[in-house]
Order: sequence, then structure tokens, then C-alpha cells
Amino acid sequence: MNPQAENIFSAIVEAPFGAVGIRTDAGRVRELVYLPPHFGAKEALDPVAALAAQQVGQYLRDPDFRFSLPLLDAGSVFQRKVWEAIASIPRGTVRTYGQVAKYIGSAPRAVGQACGANWFPIIIPCHRVTAAGGLGGFSNHDDENGFHLGVKRWLLAHEGAGKGPWQQQSIFN
Repeated sequence: MNPQAENIFSAIVEAPFGAVGIRTDAGRVRELVYLPPHFGAKEALDPVAALAAQQVGQYLRDPDFRFSLPLLDAGSVFQRKVWEAIASIPRGTVRTYGQVAKYIGSAPRAVGQACGANWFPIIIPCHRVTAAGGLGGFSNHDDENGFHLGVKRWLLAHEGAGKGPWQQQSIFN
């Protein structure tokens, strides 16, 4: 166990790509974080963390699972508008930053920035938003062979997304 994780996360769930760190505050989920493989599991410290850990585990086994968690109010009005649009994208499909921008009356770059600021990845499935000509970034990272884009590829494959650049070799195969 990484000592920093012991202090930062209320629970850690192991995942095929590494782990998901869960932070809670005042009876709500404060944040989910993708963690690299060297983070081990951590038992939940409180009932909300336990519920979140259980639901993250269910999603990792079944991509059709629907989350029902109390989330901390986070993000600007604009970010929440983007996140609401993203949450409506069906499992197994993707939209481009441009398509989401057009839907909400904004610009693709602003949508990408709101995706990168998402406090609740997996729950608000920003991995379902890609660039028009490729995978795009993920969690404010754009290294094509890096950990975060590998997570995005895994999530899209897990959800059965159609053909696209995310089906390139994953570091998790």
C-alpha cells in the first residue's frame, strides 16, 4: 500500500487497469481517481466509501451497471452542463468534443477542459468523449501510450464501444 493513499483515499478498488481511488467528505463522494497498478486495494473507511467501492466493483464486472451515489457538489455551472450532457451518452457509444459542444452550444476545447476537470470519472463517463480524428485526451493527459489513455481504451472496450482509435493496442492487454 502506498502510504500517501492511506491518508488521501477513503477506499481503493483494484481494477484491470490499476485501481480507482475513492475520496469521501460529509457523507458524499468527493472524487474518484484513476490510480496506476502499484496501488493496492484499501478497505472503505466509511459507509459512503463502502457503497462507492461496491458500485465501482459492480461497474468493473458489468458495464451496464448504473451508479446511484451521493456526489459532492463540484464544478462550475458550465462544467456541470457538460457533465450532464456526457452522462446522457449511452454505453457502447462515443461522441466527439465537437458533438457535445454543439449540443450544449459551446466550443470543443471548452468541452475538453470540462471533461478533464471531471471529479467523478466512470460515474460521469467522460471516456465516451473523443476527438474527431482520434482518441483525444483523458483526465488532462494526452500521452498516447500513457497510463490515462490506456484507462480510456480499457473503459471503451469494456463498454463495447464500436470501432475507433481506442482499439489500438492497450497497455493493459
